[in-house]
Amino acid sequence: MTMKIASSQKPIAFTRDFCSYAVTGGKVYYSWLLFLSFFAVVGLVTTYLQMTTGLIVTGATDQIVWELFVSNFIHCPSIASAAVLVVTPAYIYKRKDMKQLAVIGEAIAMVFVIIGINFIMFHMGRPDRAWHAVPGIGIFNFPSSVLTYDIIVLNVYLVLNAVAVFYYLYKHYVGQPINTKFYTPLIYVAVAWGPFIHIITAFILSSNAQIAVWHSALMPFSFLAMAASAGPALVIVIFLVIRKFTKLEIADSVIDFFSQVIIWGIGALILMFSVEFFTELYPATHHAAPLEYAIKGHHGLDAYVPWFWTIMSVFVAQFFLLLSSKIRKSYNFLLPLICISVFLSVLLEKPSILIFPAFSPTPLGEYAVYHPTLIEICNVLFVWATGFILLTMVLKGVVGVLIGEVRDTKTLEASGEAK
Repeated sequence: MTMKIASSQKPIAFTRDFCSYAVTGGKVYYSWLLFLSFFAVVGLVTTYLQMTTGLIVTGATDQIVWELFVSNFIHCPSIASAAVLVVTPAYIYKRKDMKQLAVIGEAIAMVFVIIGINFIMFHMGRPDRAWHAVPGIGIFNFPSSVLTYDIIVLNVYLVLNAVAVFYYLYKHYVGQPINTKFYTPLIYVAVAWGPFIHIITAFILSSNAQIAVWHSALMPFSFLAMAASAGPALVIVIFLVIRKFTKLEIADSVIDFFSQVIIWGIGALILMFSVEFFTELYPATHHAAPLEYAIKGHHGLDAYVPWFWTIMSVFVAQFFLLLSSKIRKSYNFLLPLICISVFLSVLLEKPSILIFPAFSPTPLGEYAVYHPTLIEICNVLFVWATGFILLTMVLKGVVGVLIGEVRDTKTLEASGEAK
């Protein structure tokens, strides 16, 4: 009877020890959390203003009905692909140097799905009405609505990664072997499911009858190419930070693998952009108007032009810079700097090239420029700040379990393994 009670209390002890370890750290750790907390506190005020006033506090208009929240949401699946890109070489290609790191990729994916869902909550304007889309309570509208497919793939991917992460960590915590009959199929399903979060998100755009420039069969593949660029870029930065400030060993071969993936991802992305631009611009039909608007403006409206040329130039520069092995081996300076630029350029491409210019011209022939409000910007920063706070603490706890600083000492003492 005593053994059963002790066993039932282990999940509680695991949760307590994991959270306690996640909130402890040195000066650098607390400074980072304090920096993020500033945007989170400011965002609480602006979030209250939006939730009580409505989407009128954003820059959305009759001409451009999607705000910064949607463009930032579209970026999140690109990072959530980190799980697939870490787990695949670890479990399918049996890379021993990445086997222990797969759980970090899964944790990154889990958090970024949560960040994406939070952006959708802000886009809804009234998140308390989300129950309308709950099956059995509201009207789920399946299978007629593409949005319902996105709800399914995102939430299933979140559950798969959350179960995989905490099951793996709990087994390490109590010193028990992984049940491969349960864990391995779970991993494989998550890997197979990962691309769907990009494909369905692309379908949401492609299914919009009003926006002709989004009617492209290449869009799902360009999203996957962005995932192969931005996802590994963040993974590299996180791995470099982890091995600098913790005892977890991450081999150079792991970093080199992901830098190679970024090269292929950016290369494929540049190729797809080139094909798309030729297909749209060469026939010189009215369907190319949104792209022409982004490239050269329209009658003095050129707010998107600098963004277009800067981001496209940065993509090309990143590709050629990463071809240099010396730059890829610059683990403490150039490589993380380029990886941060990859993450940001893929993020900024969404509003400035993909989303906002696509709404011009309107069916009435109007051209518009999107002007985000201060409240909207603060709310976007709020979601990112709270998301990175969660990511930081989750990864802190994950590393603690992997290096053995978070463990069930009673179990280890009973087995004679604890010192």
